[in-house]
Amino acid sequence: MRILCDEERIPSREPELMETLKRAAKLCLKEEGIPDERIEISLSFVSMEEIHELNNMYRQVDRPTDVLSFPMIEDFNEIDWEEEEEEILLGDVVICLDKVRQQAKEYGHSEKREIVYLFVHSVLHLLGYDHMEDEDKAEMRRQEEIVMEALDLKRSM
Repeated sequence: MRILCDEERIPSREPELMETLKRAAKLCLKEEGIPDERIEISLSFVSMEEIHELNNMYRQVDRPTDVLSFPMIEDFNEIDWEEEEEEILLGDVVICLDKVRQQAKEYGHSEKREIVYLFVHSVLHLLGYDHMEDEDKAEMRRQEEIVMEALDLKRSM
């Protein structure tokens, strides 16, 4: 498992953040029965202006958002995970640090917890999860909670 990220843009206030994100991604993959040894995920931390522009460009939504996911695999059934020898890029995750700070404050938890949650949410999108229908949303939330609980980053009440 590799997370490709611009080292200069990683929030420095969060010690061991990248290791926690790697563990989170591995847990998401494990839940899906996907071996993590050769998986890569591209991760970018951006400003409010940058994510607003990306959201407008790729989703035609003219406002900032907290996280965007850009999956690279359309059909997971086409991949023989045991036979594949090359690195497999699962996709790109883009997290807005301004939104992280706002939401962490709003929800009363740490910025680290918010970053990890948004990353898990986005990795699940890369794996094909969606939340457009109530049933799909419930399943995605269950998977998020499984991973966050395993990382001891449960939601504060």
